[in-house]
Amino acid sequence: MREAEEKEETEEHSPETRSTDHLPGTDAVEKERSFLRINRRAFFVVLGMLVVIIAASALLTLFIPQGEYSADGTYTQGEIHGIAFWRVITAPFRVFFAGSDGVRVIMISVFLLVMSGVFLIVEKTGGIKAVIGAATRKFAAHKKLLLCLLALIFMAFGSLFGMFEELVTLLPLVVMLALSLGFDTLTGLSVCMMAACFGFSAAITNPFSVGLASEEAGVTVASGISLRIVLFAVIFAMVCGFLLLHVRRIGRDPKRSLTYLRDAEKRQTLTAQEGTTDRKVFLTYVIFFAAEVGVLLLAATVPVLSDYAIPILAGTFLIGGLIAGGILSEKFTDVLKWFGQGVLSMLPAVAMIALASSVKLIMDEGGILGTIIHRVVESLKNRSPFEIVLILYALILFLQIFIGSASAKIFLIMPILVQLAGPLGLSANLIILTYCMADGFTDVILPTNPVLLIGLSMADVSYGKWFRFTWWFQLAVFAVTVLMLFIGVQIGY
Repeated sequence: MREAEEKEETEEHSPETRSTDHLPGTDAVEKERSFLRINRRAFFVVLGMLVVIIAASALLTLFIPQGEYSADGTYTQGEIHGIAFWRVITAPFRVFFAGSDGVRVIMISVFLLVMSGVFLIVEKTGGIKAVIGAATRKFAAHKKLLLCLLALIFMAFGSLFGMFEELVTLLPLVVMLALSLGFDTLTGLSVCMMAACFGFSAAITNPFSVGLASEEAGVTVASGISLRIVLFAVIFAMVCGFLLLHVRRIGRDPKRSLTYLRDAEKRQTLTAQEGTTDRKVFLTYVIFFAAEVGVLLLAATVPVLSDYAIPILAGTFLIGGLIAGGILSEKFTDVLKWFGQGVLSMLPAVAMIALASSVKLIMDEGGILGTIIHRVVESLKNRSPFEIVLILYALILFLQIFIGSASAKIFLIMPILVQLAGPLGLSANLIILTYCMADGFTDVILPTNPVLLIGLSMADVSYGKWFRFTWWFQLAVFAVTVLMLFIGVQIGY
């Protein structure tokens, strides 16, 4: 296995393939050895997986009858209609016009393109070297402690405020910090993207999962909070253990990292920028990133802003990046050129986001999600509470493949489960806990999740490598969460 991984890494970044192994539109950025670029092979692997999932979703509509639940929880079943072939092949285009889901796809896509463009400006003007260099010098003696502290911060943002997509703005910076500290890209991805996702799922007061679910169940957010705090502490300990185990492993042999060769290129880019790190650059970008963190906090704590967090972040990131670039660059036309190159480098990722979002559109138009939920609910009758929570967990995990949005799944399934809680012998708190656990952890392993595709694209890590890196940890987290649910059933939570 290790030999195969090393061969793949060598092939992807060997001199013979390096100039041709990236997608059209990234050449200009590639000439400047940018951090943010999409590998051709990784792109087509994910593309192929998404096409298979889309085809499977379309096939399901040929065998499962349509069905839906009314507002009062009454289920009505229709006939098997299937979905027209033209709807399947045009779904990646039509998804941009699919109501609220289409707006979300557009916002995420613009968000990604803006981040990519701005980070190339930061890179070209020496901001990355300035900020990362200062952080590296300050924490050189406490590198592992810094990793755990950053993971705690990202988890807390996810668990308390429901932030996940928004925190991707900091991913390139965290990845480069990890590289400067002697770790690898996978470490940075875990500290930022994985920690934020796991915090979102190990929710304490997350308004988009616990908050909405509690509202549907007619209980307060504080109800049942004790076990959720325990879950957060357990997951945080597991994330820290996972990180420390990994950095110890690559510390003994750096070549064991799945991203070893590409990381060597990234470190060369950091080294090449040493001459650009002066006090003016440092202060400019400290102010820039501090302002962005302030915007993150405002979006998390001010209810009226939370629904618009992504466009607000994209807008402030764009304005701040252009201003910082204008201050530090001799020609503003260079700033605009760098921004355009960064945008072009990430255009293929928008195609992946559109394909991933098409899966839910096809299931919606096929009208089969209601029938699937109904059949699962019917199977819960006359079962023990232990069996019921497992089946509910499995149902939400299945829906997670097609519907990445936490709030969308809540509005779809929670009204049904709340009505059944009493007859099934489960408390509302246990159903909420089951939902939160099943909703989030797999967001960083399912290829239909747009945020995962964004993160991997920005870090230049293939889905295959990320899957090999995290699959066993996902299984461990699954086992622990099931155990927590069984404890909840046993203590009458």
